[in-house]
Amino acid sequence: MSLLVANDLAKYFGAQDVFANVTFALARGARAGLVGPNGVGKTTLLRILAGLEQPTRGNVFRASGLTVGYLPQDVRIEGDGSVWEATLSALEPLRRLESDMRKLEQAMAGDEDPALWRRYEQCQQRFEAIGGYEYEWRARQALEGLGLRQAAEMPVSQLSGGQHTRAHLARLLLQRCDLLLLDEPTNHLDLQALSWLESYLNGWEGSIVAISHDRYFLDAVATEVWELSANRLERYRGNYRAYERQKADRLQRLQRGFEAQQEFIQTTEAFIRRYMAGQRAREAKGRQKRLARLERIELPAERRSMRLKLRPSARSGWVVIEARDAVIGYSQEVPLFGTGDLQLLRGERAALIGANGSGKTTFLRTALGEMPALSGSLMLGHSVQVGYLSQAQDELHPDRTLLEEVLSAQEMTLAEAREHLALFLFTDEEPFKRVSALSGGERSRLALAKLVLLGANLLVLDEPTNQLDIVSRDVLETVLSDYDGTILFVSHDRYLIDAIATQVWAIEGERLKTYLGNYSDYAAALAAAEAAGAGENDGEAEHGRGFSPRSTPAARAAQRDERRREERRQQLEAEIHRLETRVIEVEAGLAKASLEGDVSELSCLGREHDSLRSELDAAYERWGEVTR
Repeated sequence: MSLLVANDLAKYFGAQDVFANVTFALARGARAGLVGPNGVGKTTLLRILAGLEQPTRGNVFRASGLTVGYLPQDVRIEGDGSVWEATLSALEPLRRLESDMRKLEQAMAGDEDPALWRRYEQCQQRFEAIGGYEYEWRARQALEGLGLRQAAEMPVSQLSGGQHTRAHLARLLLQRCDLLLLDEPTNHLDLQALSWLESYLNGWEGSIVAISHDRYFLDAVATEVWELSANRLERYRGNYRAYERQKADRLQRLQRGFEAQQEFIQTTEAFIRRYMAGQRAREAKGRQKRLARLERIELPAERRSMRLKLRPSARSGWVVIEARDAVIGYSQEVPLFGTGDLQLLRGERAALIGANGSGKTTFLRTALGEMPALSGSLMLGHSVQVGYLSQAQDELHPDRTLLEEVLSAQEMTLAEAREHLALFLFTDEEPFKRVSALSGGERSRLALAKLVLLGANLLVLDEPTNQLDIVSRDVLETVLSDYDGTILFVSHDRYLIDAIATQVWAIEGERLKTYLGNYSDYAAALAAAEAAGAGENDGEAEHGRGFSPRSTPAARAAQRDERRREERRQQLEAEIHRLETRVIEVEAGLAKASLEGDVSELSCLGREHDSLRSELDAAYERWGEVTR
């Protein structure tokens, strides 16, 4: 049974055609990944499906009673409450039902009116059916999984843009909608949160349509892929890898059919020219009519993609980056992590990964000499020429034109500069635009255009695939794979890490550990360690170590304080687990007493339940203080 059916959808903005001829049916339980180049109208289509925009042509039919949850790319949660309160606000009907139950319990303690009992039983059955006894646990699980545990008590007004998006996603997941419409849900998520979200969505009972450029996410979650272009929507069964295979096969079949049809057309036209005025004129006219009625096979328009070539202008020394017991951070009192002894050799490509806020960009800035290590050393090797791509493209000047930016990187003629920008899809009058007028994807392409001109033998890249569509990401991967120099890059794009990394540098707690291979090798190593029951090695590891014994006294004092906080946190979490377990037992007892009509037991358990909830609230408050 279909939850959603779209029939011949089209959207125009004035004279501009965004898309047309979009027809599909979304089955119950399907998880569709919506892909296509930037600017083709994916977000517009999602907003039409959500009922937030109307199509210029066509209709959307929704199943009766369909509930829809929509995640835009940018969202802001209004209000003055905490993240926890904002999250629970998604369950307001359930919480009102819980409040009604508590009021009925108090009324039943002094009144044996059968009508009260019937109302309470109905409320309780409904409360249990919609997950009332587990909603707080589910809310904490969502915040934990999306990396918002420590922000739970923070006012929503203090959240960053990415935290607003993650908090709104947590609310959507709690609502258990029939249909989730997600616009780039993996934005602002670190690798741990990505893995959690993929696991959660794979257990989702409803349907999903998700716009994403994260190919690893689409591989893990999608059961079908929809490719949107200007004049059609093509559907493919399976995940992203299956889509790539099927698309390649389809294009190959289309090419063969096109070539065969062109051969037929040429042969027929030659026959018509030869016999139109001769004895076989009648036959020639018949063929001409059939040719006019022939439905022509059209090959898809070849989409422009970036054409890059990175060439180091000079060779670096053998050791490109070297760390000696470096401690990374902004303060001696609260360092971020230690590197141990570490080297990046010429030609190697290291992916730096870690949780949001763990210090990845800080490590890059320290390696580039923009800030000092707190202790130890982290430096570049001999004859290293750096090409740096920051996450925010800070190296771009907003008041310059695109031409001025390119000319600032290398001397060339205006014609050469325009030709270079054309390689990055900036044509016609676009080179005269100011940087401040560019979209996120355009800024990324311009930053890459400058990077190519530097002739660097070390590329330091901070989230290089941000804002790039899938085709551009594929091109970038190919270019970086062919690059002869050394690469250190931060990325949450697991496809990119798999494609180019020769080693993974993972920030794990207070230390940096290295793993040989790409992301798949790293994930396999973690899985093997977990299967073997391997705990974290407190001593010096082969590929990384924690803080050096030569750390400062202030750093060691901060470590002791952090250990005490961790011990207190674990104690509080054990206490919270005990209280929550008892709350579940008491609520089960309340349900039994309600069915049996045991007023005395109901009253006794009701008082214990209130006491437990007060203790639980106090424990959560203490836990929030420890984890701030």
